[in-house]
Formats: sequence, C-alpha cells, structure tokens
Amino acid sequence: MDIQIIIMLCLSYLIGSIPSGVWIGKIFYHKDPRDFGSGNMGTTNTFRVLGKKAGTIVLIMDMFKGTVAGLLPLMFHSQANAMLIGLGAIIGHVFPIFAGFKGGKAVATSVGVLLVYNPPFFFLAWIIFLTVLLLSSMVSVASMVGFTIVTVITFFFNDWILTTVAVVLTIFIYYRHFSNLKRIFSGQENLVPFGLVYYLKKKKNA
Repeated sequence: MDIQIIIMLCLSYLIGSIPSGVWIGKIFYHKDPRDFGSGNMGTTNTFRVLGKKAGTIVLIMDMFKGTVAGLLPLMFHSQANAMLIGLGAIIGHVFPIFAGFKGGKAVATSVGVLLVYNPPFFFLAWIIFLTVLLLSSMVSVASMVGFTIVTVITFFFNDWILTTVAVVLTIFIYYRHFSNLKRIFSGQENLVPFGLVYYLKKKKNA
C-alpha cells in the first residue's frame, strides 16, 4: 500500500476519533454523555443528556469529521478514493482512541463523508432521513430505514465502492442499534418531541 494512503488513513482515523460529545459534555456541562441515557457519545444521546444546543454542535462536529477526512485526498493531491479514506474517520468515530474506544454509531460521520464523495446524494440522504424521522418520531428508525433506502438507491449509481460501503455500513448500523430495535418492538423507544408518531401518542394520552 502506498505510504501516502497509509498516512491519510491514519489521519482520517485520528480525525474521526475526536470525541465531540464527550469533549463538549465535559468542558461545558461537566458531564460525560456516555454515563447517561443510552451510554452513547453521539448526537441523539447528546441531545437527550445535554440539550438541543449541545446536540446540534455535536451533530455538526461529527459530520465535519467525516467531511474533513473525505477531503484528505484533495489536500494530499492524491487520486485515492474519498469514500475509502473517509472510512478511517467512521471507524475512528466508532472506536475512538481518544475516548477509550467507546464511541458513537457512525451515522453523522458517514453522512459527512458522503457530502464530499457525492454532494447531490448527500442532500437526497438527508431528505430521506428527515422524512422518515417526521413519520416515525424516532432517530433510530430514521437511521436504520434511511440507510437501508439509501443503500438500495446506490445500486442505480453504478458505483461499486459506494454500494459496497453503503451495504457494510447499513449492516453495522443495524448491529449498533440492536438495543434500539428491542425497545422499538416493545414500544419503549424514545421519541423526539415532533413527528407523526409523537403526535398520535400525545393525542392518545390526552
């Protein structure tokens, strides 16, 4: 393997390892979001534990990690595939060396890489995610269903790298959301305070 690619992959991993939720929580709120809620340092649990402002900042930071990692080939004037280099950041986010290898579920960072690799597809992915979220009122459902739909769409792009990565990430997303699946089927999954399911549940309990 080319030494330049190795360097980019290492940098990508280190960028992805930046524990946005943990740092924001400890510095500004004196809390580690991993000690509360789902025990995850990602956007959803940060919203739940630290509030909307912190959650929004963490979402942007986690996406930005993927975007910066995806831009490394451009910075290094390399022909390396941005998606493959960006995988380093995704792995880093899930297993961060700066946070005891206990990270997030990789949704935001993956989308950040997609922004560099295929901007139009990035916006389509967001539309799909938000649509499912508004219908289900559950971030977990939006993540899993969104990734599934996006993966199916990639088969029409004739891009085997994009499709392969999407399939692998979708399987991994379902694996990381195993506890969420159990709560969904038992009717105990956390709802965001908007969307169709939230409205119907609130109306039923009124």
